[in-house]
Amino acid sequence: MEIKVIEEKCTGCGICKNYCMYDAIKIVNKKAIINENCVYCGACIDSCKFNAILLKVENKIQKDFSSYKDVCIFLETHDNKILDVGFELLSVGKTLANDLNVKLKAVLICDNEPLNLNDVFKFGLDELFLIKSSIFTNNIDDIYAKALVQFINKYKPEIFLAGATMFGRTLIPKVAAIIKTGLTADCTGLSIDNDKKILLQTRPTFGGNILATIITRNSRPQMATVRPHVMEIKSMVDDDLSGLNYLENEKLKNKIKYIKIDELNFKTKYKLIKLEKETEEKINLNDYDVIVSGGRGLGGPDKFKLLKELADLLGGVVGASRAAVDSNWISYPHQVGQTGKTVNPKLYIAAGISGAIQHLAGMQTSDIIIAINKDPNAPIFKVATYGIVGDLFEIIPKLINKVKSGKSLIN
Repeated sequence: MEIKVIEEKCTGCGICKNYCMYDAIKIVNKKAIINENCVYCGACIDSCKFNAILLKVENKIQKDFSSYKDVCIFLETHDNKILDVGFELLSVGKTLANDLNVKLKAVLICDNEPLNLNDVFKFGLDELFLIKSSIFTNNIDDIYAKALVQFINKYKPEIFLAGATMFGRTLIPKVAAIIKTGLTADCTGLSIDNDKKILLQTRPTFGGNILATIITRNSRPQMATVRPHVMEIKSMVDDDLSGLNYLENEKLKNKIKYIKIDELNFKTKYKLIKLEKETEEKINLNDYDVIVSGGRGLGGPDKFKLLKELADLLGGVVGASRAAVDSNWISYPHQVGQTGKTVNPKLYIAAGISGAIQHLAGMQTSDIIIAINKDPNAPIFKVATYGIVGDLFEIIPKLINKVKSGKSLIN
């Protein structure tokens, strides 16, 4: 790829320089000069009134990806259970597989078969690859990466998806780097381009201010990590399989392919020194159907007691914006947003939260959103199901009294 200034047409007007976000253009002797900072975004080309800038794209040899097929999900486990993000990915993965008319597959790496293994078959899964060994006991990403690389190189999935968990964000980039494919991290949306039959991977960028849709043109598999709790869990099977044991049910048993490994090939330079439990307050916002969140509008830490009273009455939990956490009004485990937890409860109440894009990215998929704010122009109202303009210290007590009287918050 090459970008070139046609000197005969260039007048040195400097318009292109003003449009360049990367300081890649200088005006020398009334001519535009493009330096090594250029990222080939094309902004200067579009801005030039004299058509004096051209972008030359090399004709690349079309790669043959015909050996790559099917959609594959990496199922992460914790405490001997498959994480919910795995079921979310199976749900969206089945939709993608149907759009491409291919199979949905999954790979599970573990030391012991998880307790909820039966549940993976509720999503139209065609085949489950199970890699089981004691070497995976301590979740060392280096060992997991070697296993996934070998799996991908052998079975060649067209699309490979994993959860953007703490472990997934460490593991999957290693895998992508080793097999030399692209990776779109922290996706919030996935779909198939019906014309080109490629994966459209959508994620927030520029601090969450815009959404970028990314494609993987020249490598396979098309790989992405997806934020937990942004995809809906949709069972694709009518029958309740929870009562079936996959070891006793012949139909389910035939869908599992056990992969044996030579443990000597999975050495690592890492050494686990010890494991320590978190001493910080332990709370998982995603375990609750109701979250009552507070922001800078609360004015101080003591005011969160009011939100806790409402949350307790509703069987929920208290959340918070980053502004409240940064002010040390409440601990980090309560933070909702791009740098906190992504949640999708049945009811989300935002009190005194203006609605920065980073916060919206973490809660806008909630089923019902009630926003309370003095400012009628607060961005939070754009995503709210119900908006209340007013003083939260007058409104929250009224809501508390309404719940205590046995009345619904939403009539």
